[in-house]
Amino acid sequence: MNRIFGSSSSKKPKPTLQDAINSTDARIASVEVKIKKLDGELFRYKEQMSKLRNGPGKNAIQQRAMRVLQQKKLYEGQLSQLQQQTFNMESAALTTDNLRNTMATVDAMKLANKEMRKQYGKFDIDKIENMHYDMEELLEQANEIQESLGRSYAVPDEIDEADLEAELDALQLEEEEEGPSYLSDLNKVPDFVDEAPLELSEPTTKEAIKT
Repeated sequence: MNRIFGSSSSKKPKPTLQDAINSTDARIASVEVKIKKLDGELFRYKEQMSKLRNGPGKNAIQQRAMRVLQQKKLYEGQLSQLQQQTFNMESAALTTDNLRNTMATVDAMKLANKEMRKQYGKFDIDKIENMHYDMEELLEQANEIQESLGRSYAVPDEIDEADLEAELDALQLEEEEEGPSYLSDLNKVPDFVDEAPLELSEPTTKEAIKT
């Protein structure tokens, strides 16, 4: 049966919108060629009529020119219709492409939204907040520990400059009352030495020559 009547799989695919546009463009090109050819004939008839006097010959050429002009008007009407059809189909194709792109964008946004929900669903906001508070407490404890370790021992937190000056004056008075120490002047001869030691002088120039 399939060999006699054929099968559904042997049917040709339906033409697409772009195929229809290409076919219409080909028809438009063909009509434009015909109009151009008719324009050439009209120009030739016009030249012939300009050279003839009024009479049967000129009237015959004029009748031919009228028929060519009528044919040209028909082709121009057909050309206008075909151009309008092409414009409508191109507009439809553009709208279809825009709709297809819009659907692709919507699908991509849906997929991204689903993936974001899946990823953010793994986070617990309360746990993140608790972790944030724990970090703040740990930082405060660390600062307290650093302050405790850096504390000075046996030194008051606030020292009065007047007290320091008074203590310095008291130390100077004690030094004056005790008297100067013998270590303050190493070149001074002690009391238990009767005579000061003789200083060794360098030999004179004459003695040096004699030797």
